[in-house]
Amino acid sequence: MCQAVKNETPQKLQLVVMNWSGLGAILLGSAVALGAFGAHGLRGRLDAYSMGIYERAVFYQFIHALGILVVPLFTRAGALSESAVGWVCGLLLAGILIFSGSLYFLALSGVRMFGAITPIGGLSFITAWFLLAFRLLRR
Repeated sequence: MCQAVKNETPQKLQLVVMNWSGLGAILLGSAVALGAFGAHGLRGRLDAYSMGIYERAVFYQFIHALGILVVPLFTRAGALSESAVGWVCGLLLAGILIFSGSLYFLALSGVRMFGAITPIGGLSFITAWFLLAFRLLRR
């Protein structure tokens, strides 16, 4: 989705920033929809344990989708390269898909095997935030 290219025009830079930020907005909107579905459509159908897992998935999707929405703005401010933004946002996206995705499947299906891959998504989140910190502090 976002590729680093040297000597980019301002229009291309804006497109790259908009792609990640646009994806972040989509992920935030879907988190609202999934949260509403959980609160209204799943209440009473899932036990308390599964409902807690589902809510955790929504929460982590919200937090990290905010990161995908905001991190590209560092490029506009000149604080991060496009490459760094691509890596951080890519890791955040992978984390959402793996961490939250596995928790959604676990909560809805009850198949505990999905919980086994959840830590991979968590590691992706941790790596993204530390990479962001490293790149910002290295300036």
